[in-house]
Amino acid sequence: MKIIVTGGAGFIGSAVIRQYIQDTDHEVVNLDALTYAGNLESLQSVAGSSRYLFEHVDIRNIDEVRRVFEQYQPDAIMHLAAESHVDRSIDGPADFIQTNIVGTFNLLDVARSYWENLTAERKEIFRFHHVSTDEVYGDLGETGLFTEEMAYEPSSPYSASKASSDHLVRAWNRTYGFPIVITNCSNNYGPYQFPEKLIPLVTLNALEGKALPIYGKGDQIRDWLYVDDHARALRLVLETGKNGETYNIGGHNEKTNLEVVKTICALLDKSVPESKYIPHEQLITYVTDRPGHDVRYAIDANKIAKELGWTPDESFESGMEKTIKWYLDNSEWCQHVQDGSYKRERLGAGEK
Repeated sequence: MKIIVTGGAGFIGSAVIRQYIQDTDHEVVNLDALTYAGNLESLQSVAGSSRYLFEHVDIRNIDEVRRVFEQYQPDAIMHLAAESHVDRSIDGPADFIQTNIVGTFNLLDVARSYWENLTAERKEIFRFHHVSTDEVYGDLGETGLFTEEMAYEPSSPYSASKASSDHLVRAWNRTYGFPIVITNCSNNYGPYQFPEKLIPLVTLNALEGKALPIYGKGDQIRDWLYVDDHARALRLVLETGKNGETYNIGGHNEKTNLEVVKTICALLDKSVPESKYIPHEQLITYVTDRPGHDVRYAIDANKIAKELGWTPDESFESGMEKTIKWYLDNSEWCQHVQDGSYKRERLGAGEK
């Protein structure tokens, strides 16, 4: 197959592309705008492959999206390109509306026209895989899990923009018969994650003896999913998922933010015994919670397990050990990715 991956220079997208090139015979066209969170260094291991191609394209530019489809004639598209950080969406929601909603519309509009002109055989193969988030479901109570049938109740500008794009994708399927699959995942972590997100932010701050910010009491619960497990699931859904279906992908690892941070501190205490900041827990600092912060997310991933046979390989403990080791072993990548505008400052306090 020839697959267009949008947002392929991002955290999850680059993991997907590395797997496609290393583990399959598929060709991949990476379509990415290279915003602050996109980094082609994350794809150095596969950049020399003849089956990997890069297009520096913003999905908000519909003419360029159309050119890419006409030029490469793909068999499928995996759509990961999105503004994804909740805190940034609080400070500046406009980019989230333009990229996540208008950009998704552009892809759907171009892809549907392209699909309608394919031969019957290629039409049958084609899929538009829209990658979304569990945050569209809103805030869970103390019990229960997100299922694929739950109503959407997004809380932040980010999750509202992703919910909007999910609805567009389903509408294209129902109205035009356009072949789609949707996945909603829990919190990802692992190598190559941009350091505005909790785990790399805390890891890098701790190594430098900087404060480890905990929102509120740190009692917010998230289900943590190792990125390579997620990438395997995404590939499986694209190739074997049923047309029109949604699949929730979770790691079966519910942890409070405080538990996550304490885990990082304990791993660093063990891995960097020469650090002058041991115990790293002493760096934990409690800060004002962000506006509209959901308390608990948790995924019911039984559908993808039963229907497609996917379960995560990594436990939270094994995944975290791999993640911390990767950041310790790849300080050069960490330095390069922070040379731009982001300096690990507080985002999303609701202040301009």
